[in-house]
Amino acid sequence: MLRNIPAILSPDLLHDLRAMGHGDEIVIADANFPATSTCARVHRLDGVSATEVLEAILTLMPLDSYVPDPALTMQVVGDPDARPEICDQFQRIIDGTADNPADLGSLERFAFYERARGCFAAVQTGESRLYGNIILKKGIIPEA
Repeated sequence: MLRNIPAILSPDLLHDLRAMGHGDEIVIADANFPATSTCARVHRLDGVSATEVLEAILTLMPLDSYVPDPALTMQVVGDPDARPEICDQFQRIIDGTADNPADLGSLERFAFYERARGCFAAVQTGESRLYGNIILKKGIIPEA
């Protein structure tokens, strides 16, 4: 056991979060997302929501402060201006937990899948809410 590490983060996921470098990305995916066929590394957290995973990861991982969109969600098919309620929750978690809060960006569905292909890893959650997907870009921890 270790202190101050959210219990829902598995040892393998912690390893990948630590191995990621500045600019690497990780996707937190809902239960419908094709994580296994899209990403080379997939961590399964069935039974855990995407919002719980986002909050847990952001307690450990800094968001990139050098890019305009360090957090990206998937746009609603046929209505790119719609914002699902889960995205509002993502934004509240980022605002309250991230060391560098930023406004959510978004990508069209297939552009999101393409971006996810280049991610360092994916976390497949048990999230049942549609569009419960978010890509995070890792930032740096500045010198003390």
